[in-house]
Amino acid sequence: MALPPTLRVKLSSEAAGAIAITPVVSQDLALSELLQVLLAAAGYDVARVRDLLERGSVVNGATRYRWQGFQAEESDLAAALAQFPRSDPSLLFNAAKCTRAVLRGRAARVELTAQTAGRRRILRRRSYWDALLAECAAPEYREYSYRERADLFVASLDAGRAARLREAAKLLAYSALEQQIRCGAFDHVELWARR
Repeated sequence: MALPPTLRVKLSSEAAGAIAITPVVSQDLALSELLQVLLAAAGYDVARVRDLLERGSVVNGATRYRWQGFQAEESDLAAALAQFPRSDPSLLFNAAKCTRAVLRGRAARVELTAQTAGRRRILRRRSYWDALLAECAAPEYREYSYRERADLFVASLDAGRAARLREAAKLLAYSALEQQIRCGAFDHVELWARR
């Protein structure tokens, strides 16, 4: 059976909490949008995506997607999935495409967007984002995330680099964020770069 260009999908909330009645929303979803959701759940695995299409249901985050399940030819599905990016270990880090960084340690996690960390304090020439990218100049490629729609790069931090990042926190325009970074013990940074 050829793949349909659009599917009627029912969306409902799977958020945990007290007993609540949430509306079920029906909408026509392009096949490419549904495949993006399925890739986030199953990864780039044609057999698993095919199985999910046949089942007609998947949960992504706090949303359940339901549709009339159907059998897809493996060759048609492989051709449809070919439009999506795949992990590419040969990819080099491009700081200009980096949109988000997550400083991580055993008990610490601080998430920064390029926009937030890129704001400069008055009379400062550099931003915290500049300092962060300078310390993480050659991160290691990990994978492409369909959920984030970005490539993940990881830079390990030795004690000296972690200390320089804590010291550079004074460049941040937000004092609460500065305090979180100064108090954190970070051992690596995750860098997310769009393609």
